Amino acid sequence: MTDRPTRRAVLATGLAAGAFSLLPAIGRAAAEGTIDLGPPEPFSFAAVKRMAEELAGSHYAPQPVAGEDILEEIDYDLHNQITYRPERTLWRDAQEGPAVRFFHPGRYFKQPVDIWVVEDGKARHLDFRQDYFDMPEDHPARDLQSAGFAGFRVMNGDQKNDWMAFLGGTYFRTSGPFDQFGLSARGIVVDAAAARGPEEFPRFTRFWLERANHGGIIIHALMNGPSVAGAYRIESRRDEGIVQDVEATIILREDVERLGIAPLTSMFWYGENNRQVAKDWRPEIHDSDGLEIWTGEGERIWRPIANPPRTMVNAFADNNPRGFGLMQRDRDFENYQDDGVFYEKRASLWVEPLQGWGEGSVELLEIPTDDEIHDNIGAFWVPAGTPRAGDRHDMHYRLHWVADTPGRGFETARVVATRTGLGGVPGQPRPPGATKFAVDLEGPVLDGLDRDSGVEAVVEASRGEIDNVVAYPVVGTQRWRALFDLTANGSEPVNLRMFLRHRGNALSETWVYQFFPGLLRDT
Repeated sequence: MTDRPTRRAVLATGLAAGAFSLLPAIGRAAAEGTIDLGPPEPFSFAAVKRMAEELAGSHYAPQPVAGEDILEEIDYDLHNQITYRPERTLWRDAQEGPAVRFFHPGRYFKQPVDIWVVEDGKARHLDFRQDYFDMPEDHPARDLQSAGFAGFRVMNGDQKNDWMAFLGGTYFRTSGPFDQFGLSARGIVVDAAAARGPEEFPRFTRFWLERANHGGIIIHALMNGPSVAGAYRIESRRDEGIVQDVEATIILREDVERLGIAPLTSMFWYGENNRQVAKDWRPEIHDSDGLEIWTGEGERIWRPIANPPRTMVNAFADNNPRGFGLMQRDRDFENYQDDGVFYEKRASLWVEPLQGWGEGSVELLEIPTDDEIHDNIGAFWVPAGTPRAGDRHDMHYRLHWVADTPGRGFETARVVATRTGLGGVPGQPRPPGATKFAVDLEGPVLDGLDRDSGVEAVVEASRGEIDNVVAYPVVGTQRWRALFDLTANGSEPVNLRMFLRHRGNALSETWVYQFFPGLLRDT
C-alpha cells in the first residue's frame, strides 16, 4: 500500500506539527531573490498534457538518482538534523499565501522532483542548492551537490506549520479542518492487491507551482511510471476544511490489472467493531472508520472498515457515483484516549465527481495489520472494462478534507457505531457459531418514533442464518439500535446488509459489512 516510511516514525513526533514529520519542522518563507530561478519559458497545463502523451508513447526509463549511496545513509534521525532555512521560503513576503518550503531527499525519498515557479504564464525552474538547508558540519548530506528536492509543503499563515504537502510517489496530504494530518490522497493506484504481481508506484516527477487568486495554490504535476503517465492540475484552497479541484489526464502505456482513480489511503487497526484484535491500551486506533458511498441512484451506503485476516478487495458497482470517501465519523476523544496524535481530529476525505464517470465500481482494499504504523486501507474508483495500453482517462473531481460528509442532509439516519460480540441471550447457553451485531444509528428522521411505531431492521446475509432481530431507541440518547444474531461457520466471509424501515420506507442509509466467522471466537 505504501512506499513511504512506517507511520509510527511519523506519529512519534506528532503529525500536528507537519504533514510528514520525519522531515523537520522548518522555518519561514523566502523573499524575492533569495531562491535561484532559471530563465522564464512559456507554460500551460495543455503543455503538461502533451508531455504526458509523449511519455505514454515512449518506453519507461527510471529516473537516475544522484548520490544514492549517500542518501541511503540519511535515515530518520539524520533527516531530522536537516532544516530548511526560513529566508529561502518561496513567496515568503506575499500579502496573501501561499508560502512554500521544500524537502531534502533522504533514505525514504531518494528520487528527486523538478520544480518550477509559474507567474503570468511563464515558468522558471527552481534550482536545488545545498545552502537552502542547515545541517551539522559532519552531516553526510554535505557531500551531495545535485540531489534535487524530494517534495514541498505549503505553510500556514504564521509560517510555523504546514497545511499541505506533496512527498513520495503520488501521495499528498492536507491538515484538514482540525489542523491534524491523517490519511492521504494519491494521484493514481496501479495494480494494488493484483494477482499478477506487486503494486506499481508511479511518481510525480515534475511540479509547477502557481499562486491562486483566493490565497491558495495551483499545483501542476507530471506523473510517470512503468505502466502509466499523466498530467494533473490540483487547485487547493481553505474553506471549512480544505478543498482541492483536480483535473487529471491519465494514459496507459502498458496493460494493467487494476487502475484506481482518485485513490485514498488510510489506516485502520481496530475500533468498536473488532476489539478482539486490540493489543494496545487505547480503546480505538484508526485514521478512518468507514467507507461512505453516495450512489448514482441516490442510495447512501456505509461500510465500516475492518482489519481482515487476509487481504480483501470489495467492489461496489455503480454508474455515475455522486461521491465516496474514507470518513472518520467518531469525533469523541474518550473513544481514543490518545493526546499525542489525536485520532478524533483526523480529516474525512470525500471525493466528489465533477463530471459523469460512467460505469465502474468503488473498491475498498483492506490489508491485515497488527499495528498503527502501516497505511493498510485504500479506496478508489475503478472504471469498467479491462485497462489496456493506450487507454486515456480525462477526470475532473473535487476532494473535500472535512469533518463530515459535505452537503449531506438529514433525509436518512446514519450509522454511528458498529459492535460485535457473542450471540444469544446473556445467562443462557450461547448458541454455537452465533455472533451478535449491534448497529447504532441517529438522525432527525428518527425523532418521535418509539418501540410501538413499527420501525424494523431489515437484515440480509450472503450465507448463514439471521435471527433475534430487533430495533429500538436507546434509552437516554437520540440513537436507535439494531440488534441481530448471525450463525455461520467456515472460513469464507459473510456479506451483510441492514437498514431501518418504517411503513415501507427506508429510514436509514444501508449498512454493509464483511464478517469472518470464527474470528471473534478464535482470538
